[in-house]
Amino acid sequence: MRRSLILTVAAAVSMVLLAMLVPMAVLLRSYALEDQLSRAALEVQATETVVSGQDVGAVSVYLDAINADSEIQTTVLYPASALNPEGLDVGPDPGQDQRVVEARATGQARIDDVDGGAEFLVPVSLSGSSLSAERTPVIRVVVDSPGFDAALVRSWLVLLGLGIVLLAGALVLADRLGRSFVVPIRGLATYAQQLGDRRRPDPVSAEGPAEVRELALAMSRLVGRIDVLLERERAGVADLSHRLRTPITALRLRVDGIGDPAERARLGGDLDELEAMVDHVVREARRSEREGLVPECDGVAVLEQRAHFWEPLAEDQERDLSVEVLVAGSVPVPVRAAEEDLAALLDVLLDNVFTHTPDSAAVRVTLAPRDGGGLVLTVEDDGPGYPADIDVAGRGTSGAGSTGLGLSIVERTATESGGGLVLSRPAEGGARAVVELGGP
Repeated sequence: MRRSLILTVAAAVSMVLLAMLVPMAVLLRSYALEDQLSRAALEVQATETVVSGQDVGAVSVYLDAINADSEIQTTVLYPASALNPEGLDVGPDPGQDQRVVEARATGQARIDDVDGGAEFLVPVSLSGSSLSAERTPVIRVVVDSPGFDAALVRSWLVLLGLGIVLLAGALVLADRLGRSFVVPIRGLATYAQQLGDRRRPDPVSAEGPAEVRELALAMSRLVGRIDVLLERERAGVADLSHRLRTPITALRLRVDGIGDPAERARLGGDLDELEAMVDHVVREARRSEREGLVPECDGVAVLEQRAHFWEPLAEDQERDLSVEVLVAGSVPVPVRAAEEDLAALLDVLLDNVFTHTPDSAAVRVTLAPRDGGGLVLTVEDDGPGYPADIDVAGRGTSGAGSTGLGLSIVERTATESGGGLVLSRPAEGGARAVVELGGP
């Protein structure tokens, strides 16, 4: 927004300056030409006085003086005489063309446009002379159009400098104006990004224009309302868990009074599962309070430690369990998942192996870095492999007598982290589960 505002102001001010400065530059050139024409008119009057009262020698000296280092060139054109049958030209611009002849014949001054400027032709009546008009001398003053002389270029440079100063001032003003919008909005964006963290950020200050302050106040009110709703939800779930534990305890006492051991064991297992589900619901309801909206942990440390947790059971079954970490060095590899979920994910995969494969089937756990960040967890075994009709996303369905929730939990955790789950049966036999865990 700030950059767009600066570019917009730069374009608008540049167009306005061009629309102003170009005509002003042309006008300065026109003023320079008018100034030269005014000077030429004064020069004609002064030269006319000299020509009418002095001889040719004095006129020549005067013309040499006024034509030196001047942009205005003055020449006196005398008519033909006995001494000069073709006429006498005194000055830097000799030659009598048809315009000079007409000016002498009519006795009227004239101004003509010529290549590169203008030309004054002024007939002069000699004092005390009774000669006809055809024998009247004519003053020719040639004025060149203004070129890139020092004065004109200096004026143009002043205009250019003024335009640059105006443009720079407009850009500074636009930058300050854009900053007054961008800085408060950036603070609101930072505040919004931190809302999912475990620690609630400090309230954002209402600064900037009225619209931005109104937005900040509205966001603060919204966050307050969301906090109230979340607190009510947690309180409701906690209250529900406490209310459910009373009838569960009463049922457990009744189950303990059943005389049939098999029936008592079966009902006791159902109660254990029900109690575990209630605990799971409570933990899930409080997950955002513990972990924030975007959980994160060191995937290598959590998964490697959890894999070693299963080694004693593998030793009891005389099962070969290998753990291989292909991550260079001891640099943490963050993944977008909670430690509890990550440990539960590996528990599900290894529990499937230990439960549904012979004790002699080896299991291999491999951790490797994922392209783009994150981690790839691979669990392979030498068992019979996964059933052909297994449905990873199908909760509550299983072809092996289980609840069917395990792989669904694995798939959900991997997907929520930005990765996924792939189950396969390698050609050499066994089963392979590849879990991609996305990075933050």
